[in-house]
Amino acid sequence: RNLMTDISGFGLHLFKGAVAEPYLATQGLSSHDLEFPYSWTSNGNVDKVAAAVLEWAIDNKASVYCHWFQPLAAAGLRHGQSAQVQISMIEFDSTGKPAWDFKGKNILRGETDGSSYPNGGLRATHRAGGYLTVDPTSPIFLRGDTVFIPACFVAFTGQALDEKTPLLRSGDALSREGKRLLSLLGYKVNGLQSMIGLEQELFLVSREAFLRRPDLQLTGRTVTGRMPPRGQELCDHYMAPPSLASPALGCMQEIQLQCFKMGIPLKTRHREVAPNQYEFAPLFGNVTTQIDQNLMVMQIIEEVAVKHGLAALLQEKPFQGVNGSGKHNNWSIATDDGTNLFNVKQLAERSGSTAIFPIIMAALVKAVDSYGDLMRMAIACPGNDFRLGACEAPPAIVSTYLGESMTTYLEKYMDGNVAAYEPVVTVLDLGSSLLPKIELPAEDRNRTSPFPYGGHRFEFRAVGSSQNVSMVNTVLNTMCAFVFKEFADAIEAGASPDSVAQKALKESWKSVFNGNGYDPANQAMLTNRGVWRIDSGVDAICRLSEPKNVKLFSDMNVLSAEECDARQTVLLNQYVGYVEMEVQCLVDMISQHIIPSVKAAQVGPLSELSMAVVTLKKALDELHHTDDLKLKASKARILRLETMLQVRETCDYAEEVVPAALWTLATYKDLLFLDHNHK
Repeated sequence: RNLMTDISGFGLHLFKGAVAEPYLATQGLSSHDLEFPYSWTSNGNVDKVAAAVLEWAIDNKASVYCHWFQPLAAAGLRHGQSAQVQISMIEFDSTGKPAWDFKGKNILRGETDGSSYPNGGLRATHRAGGYLTVDPTSPIFLRGDTVFIPACFVAFTGQALDEKTPLLRSGDALSREGKRLLSLLGYKVNGLQSMIGLEQELFLVSREAFLRRPDLQLTGRTVTGRMPPRGQELCDHYMAPPSLASPALGCMQEIQLQCFKMGIPLKTRHREVAPNQYEFAPLFGNVTTQIDQNLMVMQIIEEVAVKHGLAALLQEKPFQGVNGSGKHNNWSIATDDGTNLFNVKQLAERSGSTAIFPIIMAALVKAVDSYGDLMRMAIACPGNDFRLGACEAPPAIVSTYLGESMTTYLEKYMDGNVAAYEPVVTVLDLGSSLLPKIELPAEDRNRTSPFPYGGHRFEFRAVGSSQNVSMVNTVLNTMCAFVFKEFADAIEAGASPDSVAQKALKESWKSVFNGNGYDPANQAMLTNRGVWRIDSGVDAICRLSEPKNVKLFSDMNVLSAEECDARQTVLLNQYVGYVEMEVQCLVDMISQHIIPSVKAAQVGPLSELSMAVVTLKKALDELHHTDDLKLKASKARILRLETMLQVRETCDYAEEVVPAALWTLATYKDLLFLDHNHK
């Protein structure tokens, strides 16, 4: 089916705008009542909104609702990365007669067991209360027979048990401090919000081959597997045409169609660098809505893939030897009327001032320099162990790329030359009279930088493909809010805005780097310069409890010290859990597949494989008997990145010498070349 055959069907399952308007009108409301400042939850209109939602649900044959929320550590392997209790909208009277029943109270409040989700000690069986309330910034949507109410999840104590609540708190901080700073700079706005666009990478593989890989089924990545003769050596996969010889294109079309109905504007689809690797990208939007929609996109990808005889792999590094997957987080800050603070021309026109832009940029540079460790923490998902710095993603060194034009401008500004920024735009002549000239932006594209400026936004390129990016954007919002506050405090104390910004740039300039981040010499130079470098994901996670970072979150009312500790505990436990599953998968695969294949073939490293099983079991036992959580996670990292990789070499050698007919596991050849293998 052609996705664009009937564009009037876009967003029919999203309670917003033109779709919501006629239902709200019957209640005396407008779709504008659902928008900023989202007061419908507290101004007496919630019952009217509920009545409108019920009518819309009935028209779409839905009879169930749920509060849809994102528990802590709901990333990677959890299907949909969300949680919900689906409740019927039908009640029965004393005679057993059914009637529709859905009111404002059903939107405003839900309840569940807070101790059954990862919580880092914030909840326990004897104090288990967990409560849900609607997030009005993200529209209610519908899928199948169920109405989904995006929600936040907190403990009986009010502490956040989810990914979203701190994100919304950070949005408040950004709006509060950004509004204050802009007011001091002569630009009156009602508030700020962060905007993002997420590029979702994934692999699509044959489901038949997937079902012959216990590691992919249970951990999302291969723990053994020999590279076939062909990988990505010829750079011939990136943006190659989708093949009609395989089900991948049909799968992607259906994914787009389902998302289209839900109001998720997946704008682009294309092949990525590795074989069988693809990408979807939507239009920009409000941060909470975009994150919610991305979670639904990942769920839809996994579910639709099965219908097409495929398996979708959303983990960062499912295959060794070819590129892994990321989720580039394109981030900007907008005023309530949509003015992008990173768009120099738009900001100058709407504010009437050219003096604001360099001050905003100075704040960003200082935030990266001061809190690069938190940015690294935010991307410390287990899959990024194998991806960062591997010529497929930026290294674990947190700098920012500004481009030559911006860098030159800020260097002059830093030295006292206060002037308007005029991006250097060049015109490229392609050398043929038949070809039109191309106007180039001021910035080149630096794919080795973790946080490059791209004209109107910063692109956090190091984010992992399986991540819920709530913590990523919580960090970006909070660190910028804090620096905005510092700037505003200094200006209110009598300093000139330019002097504040110039001082910040001078103190933080070491974090600006426009060169090749993959070059080992540059990495050593940046390390010596004092730019944040945290190679270990475990060490990065532990930056969450650093006093300066706890103070940041606490001062901005985003996370308390106890909430920071709880999240660190959850992330460390998640990391250890991943490694335990991977080790046990590797043991089972050696014992149940590789050793029997070697015995059947009467060739291969039989004794080495038997010893490998002993080694892995011993290491796992040591892990289980380590009580200190940080030490346990550090041991798990060594087990994963050293011991398991050594064992993998033995397994891959066995695959090399055992005849294909006797090898029972799906090979990389079976998994990576869908166009050629599909029957």
